[in-house]
Amino acid sequence: QVQLVESGGGLVQAGGSLRLSCAASGRTFSSFTMGWFRQAPGKEREFVGAISWRGGSTYYADSVKGRFTVSRDNAKNTVYLQMNSLELEDTAVYYCAGRRVAGLGLNVRDYDYWGQGTQVTVSS
Repeated sequence: QVQLVESGGGLVQAGGSLRLSCAASGRTFSSFTMGWFRQAPGKEREFVGAISWRGGSTYYADSVKGRFTVSRDNAKNTVYLQMNSLELEDTAVYYCAGRRVAGLGLNVRDYDYWGQGTQVTVSS
């Protein structure tokens, strides 16, 4: 079983930056594709970005492309989401997710393991 724990959320002004971390338990983490999703109040959970198990491939939602970066450190069993130039619309609970099979999943149903989420609030 894999457990995922996000951290690093908080309150930030528009234009600012935050880095989220997701620490994973379990020795199989390095073989997982990892993704980040977010969910704003009253909205469905949406894809933000994903990274392949070696980190060689990444993919981003158009809404965050050029502003957000997903990276991972398999030695530390941790995946990161660096968020720059934050906008009010980025306010949401952010979740990391793990996918056992190869390929960058873009949908909630593609992922097998989920963290509890961390709140990111962007203020004007």
